[in-house]
Amino acid sequence: MEKRTVLVVDDEPELLQLVVTYLKKEAYIPLTASNGADALRLIQDKQIDLVILDVMMEGMDGFSVCETVRKTYALPVIMLTARSHEEDKIRALKLGADDYMVKPFSPKELMARVEAALRRSYELKPISDLLVFAELRINRGARSVYESDQELVLTRREYELLLFLAENQNRAFSREQLFSHVWTDVSVSSLRTVDTHIKTLRLKLGPAGRMIQTVWGVGYKFEGTG
Repeated sequence: MEKRTVLVVDDEPELLQLVVTYLKKEAYIPLTASNGADALRLIQDKQIDLVILDVMMEGMDGFSVCETVRKTYALPVIMLTARSHEEDKIRALKLGADDYMVKPFSPKELMARVEAALRRSYELKPISDLLVFAELRINRGARSVYESDQELVLTRREYELLLFLAENQNRAFSREQLFSHVWTDVSVSSLRTVDTHIKTLRLKLGPAGRMIQTVWGVGYKFEGTG
């Protein structure tokens, strides 16, 4: 199984180290941030699979971070905080948090919740090779793409770029992330090639090209209902 990257956001160094230790034991790749602004920069620049997020931090608090993340990303968020009031939990869940744990906590239970959240979000893959989004159909087995009833002629890069975005729909990716996933056999190139391929791909997709959306300040995402 591909290793998952987990971002831990907390202003307590001891807690960060504790959670990182347990994440490494479970074969996750841990990243850390001590404030909300740094957390959002990491989420934008790296491919994060799940966030463990404190509430009470200087500057941007965890509620604001969660709300900001939910406007663009679909990755799971687990709130880990000393705030135990019911209204805090309800607020977090309404803002889009997937889970809520109160400090002090069991590290083993936290790892179990991380596993469960990731399984819900990423392991429920479609059984069929066919991805269908309104008039757009992607056949992964045949590596073919149809817009309405017309088969589209795509280059290898265009197909792999479209497939990666479609398989991760509603999740925003930076140009760096898209380049690292699609141009795996290229060591050095301009990131502008991502923009060029997106532009060409939109043209070839016709009306379905609207499903590839620009996320200003981040990169691109695919919305199958676009």
